[in-house]
Amino acid sequence: MIELPVDLPAELVPLSWLIGFWEGSGVVDYRFDDGSVAQAEFGQRISFSHDGLPYLNYTSYTWLFPDEPGGEIRPLTSETGYWRLARPLDDGDAGPGLLPPTAGHTYVTAEDVERLRSPEDGGFDIEVQIVHPGSVNELYVGIVKGPRIDLMTDAVIRTRSSKEYAAATRLYGLVDGHLLWAWDIAAFGQDLRTHASARLAKAD
Repeated sequence: MIELPVDLPAELVPLSWLIGFWEGSGVVDYRFDDGSVAQAEFGQRISFSHDGLPYLNYTSYTWLFPDEPGGEIRPLTSETGYWRLARPLDDGDAGPGLLPPTAGHTYVTAEDVERLRSPEDGGFDIEVQIVHPGSVNELYVGIVKGPRIDLMTDAVIRTRSSKEYAAATRLYGLVDGHLLWAWDIAAFGQDLRTHASARLAKAD
């Protein structure tokens, strides 16, 4: 059973099952065209939170498990970003920059948010921005339908100093109280292919 925070903005209800801390483990299994394979087991801690605004704050931290018993845990990488329902921003939203809203918020009640539901598939379109420390910024579009989220990159922005990375898809699902995800990437001139997956449990 999912308990909704009393101060949750109505727009976040379709994403509310993500809120909290999740921790667990996963595997990297990425195959290169030359036949080589990158494989590793990692740990991960994810946080989805909100600050009263109509988006979720997202952070992820991952680490590599020791190669042998008694070895050291090594930091791997991190991500940060924002998740929100896709809709045109209006006078009830802040921005650009620090410009304050000039009208009341449009989506206040559950009935207001229901207007954003897709009549074709019954889900809600979402937009996700994820920033990597290696000078890569992913812009995803996708859909949340119940306890499942499907995402695909609409754009990948990177600097000349970053590693080659062109596109990605991500899948998130709530299964038996666990957060499961899978992430496919197109990198190093290769096509979109399996990259990593994990299973996470709710943490304190």
